[in-house]
Amino acid sequence: MTSVLVPRERMKRWLENFEDRHGATSLSVEGGRLHGQAADGSWFDAAPPFDRSVEEATIDALESAAVPPDDWGILLVRKGGFAVARLAGDEIVESKVGQRHVQGRTKAGGQSQQRFARRRDNQARAAYEAAADHAARIVGTAGLLVTGGDRAAVRSVLEDARLAATTVVAGPLRVPDPRRAVLEAAIADASSVRFEVANA
Repeated sequence: MTSVLVPRERMKRWLENFEDRHGATSLSVEGGRLHGQAADGSWFDAAPPFDRSVEEATIDALESAAVPPDDWGILLVRKGGFAVARLAGDEIVESKVGQRHVQGRTKAGGQSQQRFARRRDNQARAAYEAAADHAARIVGTAGLLVTGGDRAAVRSVLEDARLAATTVVAGPLRVPDPRRAVLEAAIADASSVRFEVANA
């Protein structure tokens, strides 16, 4: 089985290609996902983004379920940096990308190792606090929040009380150290449909 993210504007073409390869495909709704069963035994399950469900067994219904909310945010955090953006549909309203130096591990032992570990923890804590400050300012009142990056880092930032009003959905995404290009790719992934495909 393979997993692929498909932007909503490419879904109809994706289904056409699937039918070209595997034959006539019947559609049904199973567990809130669009299920496709092809003539040759191949099948797919398509899950809409933002933890939504498909209401009808049509590609149009799946496409509608993939339209981004009017107000949502994305938060990416790793030890080396963060990226946060607020969006209105597909449009970025405000964003911030930041890097913080967090010292790598050392091979030294004893007190040196403990000192490095404390310094690294302090640097990471400062980085998470900076990420939380920007996240609170930019997405603190957004309806839905998609997250990505290191799970522990994301969890640490989300513990900030100023982010309590957000509802976290569909995450965390796997991303490298956040940069502008990484943020833009993550936004596209967050609003794409995930197809799980099994070829006969």
